[in-house]
Amino acid sequence: MSRTHDTAVAEVEWPDEELVRGSRPGRPRRLPVLRRAPRRIQETRVDRMFLFCTYLLLLTFLAVVLLPLLNILASSFSDPTAVSSGQVLFWPVDFTWQGYKVALSDPQIVTGFLNSVFYTVVGTLVSVALTIALAFPLSRKSLFGRGPVMGAVVFTMLFSGGLIPTYLVVQELGMLNTRWALVVPQAIGVWQVVIASTYFRTMIPDELYEAAQLDGCGDLRFLWKVALPLAKPMIAVIALMYAIVQWNGYFDALLYLRDSDLYPIQLVLRNVLILNNDASSASNAAELLQRQHMADLLKYSLIVIASVPVLLIYPFVARYFTKGIMIGAIKG
Repeated sequence: MSRTHDTAVAEVEWPDEELVRGSRPGRPRRLPVLRRAPRRIQETRVDRMFLFCTYLLLLTFLAVVLLPLLNILASSFSDPTAVSSGQVLFWPVDFTWQGYKVALSDPQIVTGFLNSVFYTVVGTLVSVALTIALAFPLSRKSLFGRGPVMGAVVFTMLFSGGLIPTYLVVQELGMLNTRWALVVPQAIGVWQVVIASTYFRTMIPDELYEAAQLDGCGDLRFLWKVALPLAKPMIAVIALMYAIVQWNGYFDALLYLRDSDLYPIQLVLRNVLILNNDASSASNAAELLQRQHMADLLKYSLIVIASVPVLLIYPFVARYFTKGIMIGAIKG
C-alpha cells in the first residue's frame, strides 16, 4: 500500500494484538490496521431548529417553576414593609430573619411541625406495608379471583362512598379526634396499588417464583427475601407519593380533629394566617397595619418551612424515581 493512500484513508495504528513473526528470527513484526476516523453526523437546519425550540421550551418551563420559588424565598428573608409594598422580586430587601423568628417562636407551629412529621413517617410506613400486602398477591396469576378483586380495587378509584359516609365510618370506628384519623382512612391508594402490582408482575418473572417454591421457599419468605429487595425503586416511588400526600394533608385534619395539639403543620399555618389577618383584634390603625405587614411576611416564611422537608427528602429517592416511574413502560 502506498504512503499517499495510507495518509488519505486513515491513521495507521499498531495494536499489540496484531504482532506476527517477521523475517528476522525471534523478532515480531507489526502489521498496520487501517481504521477510519469517526465522522460527526451533520445536523440539518431542521434538526437545529428543533433542538433550539426544545431547549427554549425547557427553559420556559424551568423559569415558570423556579422564578416563583425564588420570589417566595427572597420574600421570606425581607423586611415586612418591603414585602407588603411589593418591592421584593428575586433578591431579599433589607435582609432579616424576623419572619422565621416569629414563626418558630410560636409553640403551635412547632407542635404542628412535629405532628406532621409523625403523620408522614407513620402514615407512609403503614401505607407502603398495606399496599405491598395487597399488590403482591394481585400480581400472581395463580391467585383465585384475582380479576374480580382487581376490578373492585380499580372501581374505588372511579367511585367513592362520599364525604358523609366516610365521616360516619371514622366516627363509628372511634377514630375522631385521634392521630389514626389521618393515617387509616387514606392508608391505601389505588394508583399506588396498580403501580406496585404492575411492577411485581413485569419485573419479577414467574420462573423465579417457581424456582423458589422448588427450593422450599414460602410466599411470605419469597416476598421478604426476593421480591422486596428487587422492588426498591418501586417502593421508593410509592413511599414518596404517600409521604407528599401525608405532609400536605389538610382537609382530613379539618374534618376529623378538634384538639389543636393534634393539628398538622398545614392546618396550623391556616389558623396562624387567619389570626394575623383578623382586623377585630387590632386596637388602632397602626397596629392593624403592622399586623398586616407581619401576616404578609409570615405567609412566605411558613411556605418555606412547610416545603423544606419534602425538598430535602426528594434527592435521596430521585435515583429510584426515574426507574420506578417507567414501571411497565418497557419490557425486556
